[in-house]
Parts: sequence; C-alpha cells; structure tokens
Amino acid sequence: MPQPTMNLEAVAEHDPLEIDDQEHDAAVLAPIIERDGEEHLLFTRRADHLGEHPGQMSFPGGGAEPIDDSILETALREAREEIGLEDHETEIVGQLDDIRTITEYAVTPFVGRVPDREYVGDGREVAEIVVLPLSGLLDPANYEYERRDHPYYGDIVIHYFHVDGYTVWGATGRILVQLLELTTDFEVPERVERSRR
Repeated sequence: MPQPTMNLEAVAEHDPLEIDDQEHDAAVLAPIIERDGEEHLLFTRRADHLGEHPGQMSFPGGGAEPIDDSILETALREAREEIGLEDHETEIVGQLDDIRTITEYAVTPFVGRVPDREYVGDGREVAEIVVLPLSGLLDPANYEYERRDHPYYGDIVIHYFHVDGYTVWGATGRILVQLLELTTDFEVPERVERSRR
C-alpha cells in the first residue's frame, strides 16, 4: 500500500487569515521531513519546567522579538534556537491561518521542508525532539476530539492525535488539523465524541 503524501502546493497557494487583535505575536514552523520514503512532521516536547504549556507537544516557535524583521524571521529564529535548524536548511512552502491561543498570542504557522538529520534540542525549552509519521497522524484510530465551553472563546473544539505514545493537542493540534485538511484527505468528523464543561 503506498504511503500517504501531502499536497504542499495547497499550502503554497493558500491565502492565510491574519489576526491582529491579540496582545502578543508569535510564529511556529511545521517542519516536514522525508524519511524512509514517507513524510514525517517534527515536533518538540516542551520542557516540564516551562510556565506556559509545560510538557506539551508543539512545533518549534515562540514569541516575536524586536530583533525580528518579520514574523517569518521569528519562526526561523525560534527553530534555530530550539532545535538547531539553520535558516538555509529550510525550504519554506507557505503559511497557514493565524490562530489565537489562551495565552493571548496570535500565532502565525509556517510550513517548511527540512533535512532528515539529527536535531539537538535546547535543553532549557525542549525536553525531546519527536518525529511522527504522516500515516500515523492520518490514521482515524489515532484521532479524537471534544467540544469544550471556554470562558473566553465560547464553544471550542480540541483535537487530539495519539501517535507512537505521544499526544498532539491544543494550539498545535489546531494547526495540524488545518495542515492535514489542506494537504491530504483528512477531514474532522462531524460527530461530537465527547463534551466537557
């Protein structure tokens, strides 16, 4: 059976929704790696001592700094600091829709192809670098979601991807859903599986 692939032209052609009503700006890079004939996505597991989202899976990224000339530069700088990815190694494919986080950030996600090599995480922020196969992320048995009544955002959907003992959810799960919906046959089921208030 052939491995699933991502139609990255859909990302290149996407006209991203931008958000400018949040207190802070941030950017992340969704790195795509070709490994053993299959596309994978690289995530970091955040260090357990961090004040925001400790232990969670995320894409390399973080808050914009005055030294950044653009929000893309923020994503590249953060990837360089967090996993040692050099700017010239990244082939930026395109940009996804901005998302709002519960910590009042507008996060701009970029998608890029990166080499399949060993990356070394910055121990202050990154507990582990995790590379997950596209086939595992697309397996319906590994996906679930729930609706929650959020005090600030109202009715929200939280996505969970359980692959190889890791769970991708929260803001990263939302970014991943858009990436998969744009580039593959992935669709969020209409049926609500769980509800939590």
